[in-house]
Amino acid sequence: MKHLRPFWLALGFLTTLPVPDVGEVRPGEMRAASAYYPLVGWVVGAVLALAAVAASALPDGLAAALVLAVWLGITGMLHFDGLLDSADALLAPVPLSERLRILGDVHHGTFAVGAGFVFLLLKWQALALLTASLPVLLAPVAARFWLLPVLNRFPSARPEGLGATARQGRVGLGFAFALPVVFLNPAAFLATGVVVGLGALWASRRLGGGLSGDVYGALIELGELAFLLVAVVSGM
Repeated sequence: MKHLRPFWLALGFLTTLPVPDVGEVRPGEMRAASAYYPLVGWVVGAVLALAAVAASALPDGLAAALVLAVWLGITGMLHFDGLLDSADALLAPVPLSERLRILGDVHHGTFAVGAGFVFLLLKWQALALLTASLPVLLAPVAARFWLLPVLNRFPSARPEGLGATARQGRVGLGFAFALPVVFLNPAAFLATGVVVGLGALWASRRLGGGLSGDVYGALIELGELAFLLVAVVSGM
């Protein structure tokens, strides 16, 4: 149980799946747990792949909608909420201090509604066009791996946020968990890295050099979408 503790912490943080009681989280443990994000991606992907197979007899659009619903449910909409908050803050033509304030606001505005609608439409369409369930297995792994270099590269825009506690994790261990994706779909894996990296660079410039937990969630969502779109284009 002790050796699995970082994994349970990561799984409990990133998903709504039941995990053993890990008690109080000690300082530095979320940083260690971040290396297990890609492993959590395999769990998420496995659930999604099973959902895709179970819904495969339905019309493509309906099957895609059900998989998307499972995707939102298993993650507790944590990353999607980050996407909405990030859209409100990063797209608003306001000073830096106001962007940081918006990131801490639980309410969603016009930018969140527009960005969220377009994102869900694109993800639903990508799922409907896939010819196999493999991409939905791999996309959560790739997106969560590419978050690790971002966590190590950029400072925290809001030191008090949850995202700040996960910084400086072990990228090498995370890459070991994600390595099968490199061989199964290298183009989509690299495309995910480009989207996450460029998205992090743009967001950091809008936030004065740092990133927040909301942005990390948005990057995971955008990375997953990038993986699916490349898979669709490549005929998977």
